[in-house]
Amino acid sequence: MQIKISTKVNQSLPKVWEGFNLDLFSKLAPPFPPVVVKHFGGCMKGDKVHLELNFILFKQDWISDIIDQNASESEIYFVDKGTKLPFFLAYWQHRHRMLKDGGGTIIIDDITFKTPTILTDYLFYPLMYLQFLYRKPIYRKVFQ
Repeated sequence: MQIKISTKVNQSLPKVWEGFNLDLFSKLAPPFPPVVVKHFGGCMKGDKVHLELNFILFKQDWISDIIDQNASESEIYFVDKGTKLPFFLAYWQHRHRMLKDGGGTIIIDDITFKTPTILTDYLFYPLMYLQFLYRKPIYRKVFQ
């Protein structure tokens, strides 16, 4: 399944890239499940991010590797790929794109995910979509 959500912000591309840090990452975490950042290595190729999701009765680790990163005058992106995923995910890849748009920037969350079955892919799609739609006002506020 693929989700692609774009958000226009009023900051330059270099400023937006500079803002992709632990502080922003913490702000983007949805209210449920609560997330504890165990390790945030950064957004460069070779970095790792380790999260702990708290589902009240149990906790799940989510570890992603940054497998690609590139920057040009018009676009900066990095790609994280899940290496240890919560039980409800079988595959995860998230391309974080930042595109220069005049004096502003378009942030694109481009996610590809799979759950253990095609049926659960379709059941989880609206939940995943809403989790990333939740980011739009946060991006706008942080990068105003």
